[in-house]
Amino acid sequence: MRGRLTNLIAVVLAGVWGAFVWSAYGQGHFTFLDRIEAATVDFRTILRGVKPPPDSVTIVEIDDALVKLAGSFPLPRLELARLVQAIAQLRPRVVAIDILLLDEGKEGDDALAHALAAAPSVIAGAAVFPDSRQAVEAGNPEDPIADLPRADRFLLPLGKFSEQAQVGIVNLATDRTGTPRAVPMLFHSKDTIELSFPLRVAALATASKPTIEPHHLTLGALSIPTDADRAVPIVFYGPRRTIRTVSGSSLLLGAVDPKAIEDRIVVLGTTVTGGSDFFSTPFEPVMPGVEVVATAIAQLVTGDIVRRDRSVQIMDGLTTVMLPMLLVGMLAWRGSTAGIVAAAAVVIGWMGAVLLASSSGLWLNTALPIAATAPPVLVFGALQLRSGRRQAQYFAMKSRLLGQFQAPEIQEWLTRNPHFLAEPVTQNGAIVFIDLSGFTHLSEEFGPHRVQELLRDFHSLVDREVTSSRGTLTSFLGDGAMILFGLPEAAPDDAARAADCAVRLCVAMRQWLASLPVSIASGLGFKIGAHFGVIVASRLGGESHLHITATGDTVNVASRLMEVAAHHGAQLAAGDELLRAAGEGCALLQTGRLFGPHETQIRGRSATVTIWLWEG
Repeated sequence: MRGRLTNLIAVVLAGVWGAFVWSAYGQGHFTFLDRIEAATVDFRTILRGVKPPPDSVTIVEIDDALVKLAGSFPLPRLELARLVQAIAQLRPRVVAIDILLLDEGKEGDDALAHALAAAPSVIAGAAVFPDSRQAVEAGNPEDPIADLPRADRFLLPLGKFSEQAQVGIVNLATDRTGTPRAVPMLFHSKDTIELSFPLRVAALATASKPTIEPHHLTLGALSIPTDADRAVPIVFYGPRRTIRTVSGSSLLLGAVDPKAIEDRIVVLGTTVTGGSDFFSTPFEPVMPGVEVVATAIAQLVTGDIVRRDRSVQIMDGLTTVMLPMLLVGMLAWRGSTAGIVAAAAVVIGWMGAVLLASSSGLWLNTALPIAATAPPVLVFGALQLRSGRRQAQYFAMKSRLLGQFQAPEIQEWLTRNPHFLAEPVTQNGAIVFIDLSGFTHLSEEFGPHRVQELLRDFHSLVDREVTSSRGTLTSFLGDGAMILFGLPEAAPDDAARAADCAVRLCVAMRQWLASLPVSIASGLGFKIGAHFGVIVASRLGGESHLHITATGDTVNVASRLMEVAAHHGAQLAAGDELLRAAGEGCALLQTGRLFGPHETQIRGRSATVTIWLWEG
């Protein structure tokens, strides 16, 4: 219950963090996320690949060839007038001049004005911002037009030009890397509002009056979604010259197909080497500004706009809150492995949804969900890892502790098979009993602390020898012990290992007794009984405690053989079945002295037993 409550709190906190990130970003904080978002947008654009542009837009470039033909740059007004006149003669739908015509020329202004009047035309103006950067900054929130880009002033064409053509503001909204991301539809200064250059061109081309509302733009039959600041996102069709581009020099020389101009929106701008009107894009680091503007015009005219309106922003907000909650919940669900797999599936699904939405014309924000998801997932994952390590240490400690009360082999077997010996199993096995003689009298003579030390040494000795022989120490019986060979499963060498264990115990006990003070060693002895045969292995005990042990006639005989050994003054008495099962390589035959066989009567048993006595 406590774990579930902790996980629930973690999920709620992840959601609170996501809501905080969303709110703070909306208030202008966490601006570093714009760089992340720009990188993901570029990645999605490149992944999408080149997209065919509409056929309705043609770029006429003032390139190096035209400048060489004219003899100077900027292009003289008279040459510009000749170029505009040449375009107008081919009956374009609109001529859009992406050039600032702010000052009087030495000559040719009248000719240019006359050329502008020959076809529907739009000339570029510019907005001057306080920070001298082509970016949109929000104004006072209490201002009803605060969401529009606020300029210090506008740079407008000469009156003789603006009388013959419409004027639009050509500024673009760029990110911090200088890449154009959107085109504001409106700009305002202290006392005036101006339409953007692409919108002027699109309105003239569609012969419609645009209607601009907070979250969408109506242009003829088109309803175009806009951002909260009445801007339209720019998504590039491809690298430079993806939009049909013709050289101004070729046009003047009559080397251009008239169909490239007729009834087209013709955007005239500079692409000359060394010019200043260039931007970076996802496809290449340098793209002429005229092609960026032409891209915006083409998207407005066709309505091919990536949606980033209020409904999409609401989707972004829900994702920013729900994704960290979902991932933290998945990590907390049914253990770390299942949680990680589920969380990875959710992330992959979200990424797929973002790419699918992008291909369908929806611009879903990825930086915000990443910023909202990464910290809580990393923190929760670290806490889970720490908790997992602590649990592993705890269980390892418990395992070591239980191993001190239960044979390690049995413990490991129970871990792999919890139902081990849930039902009794009849099988062959070897049993070895060892007991200290004279210990009761010694307990009366010496204090309990000294007796405790002796018992500890005795138990350590038995445990060491049993472990060396790969036996199972089922229990210590005060000053004795019962050792079983045949668990967790019977093996062909159980009898041989039992015989080896009995001999090792005899040798070790003699050495230990010899190391004790004479006052203690003189009163102590030991006896060992060993037998082989059928046993019943099972769990015995009550509801609160169970232990693994063996019962049956073989166990009883092995226990009574200790009395037989003591009666004959031997250290070890072994059943004939043990020697025969152990084989010729048995340790009882290889070391010490073996006496027998002897037929002997055992207490509590009517039939005699064949035994052997062993001395070191």
